[in-house]
Amino acid sequence: MTLAQMQPSSERATPAPRTVADAMDAAGPQVCDDMTVEVALSVMASARTEHLLVCDNDGLCTGLVTQTQLAAVRGSSAYTDRVQLRDILDNGGPFTSPADEQGSALGVPALAR
Repeated sequence: MTLAQMQPSSERATPAPRTVADAMDAAGPQVCDDMTVEVALSVMASARTEHLLVCDNDGLCTGLVTQTQLAAVRGSSAYTDRVQLRDILDNGGPFTSPADEQGSALGVPALAR
C-alpha cells in the first residue's frame, strides 16, 4: 500500500467571500435574538454547526453564540425554557462596520480579479 500525500490545490480552493452578504452566508445560520436556547440548540444540531449568528428584529447582527455557550446556559441553575438568545448575549455593543463603501467584507482576504 502506498500512502498519498494530499495537499490542497489553489485551483480547487474555495475563494474567500467578496461581499458582506457572501461573508454572512459563509458564516453559518442566522437566527433572531428572540429564539430560545433550546430551539437554538436544535437549529445547531440540524445545521451541523457549532455557532449561530444572532440578529435583531431589524436584521442587524447583534452577536454570535456557540454550542458551548448555550450548553453552559442550559446547565446553569438559573436556566428556564424561556431564556432567549438576547438574554445571554454579551451586550458589549454592536459589531463594528462589516463593510467598506463597495460592500466588501472587511478583514476577509479576497482573490485579485
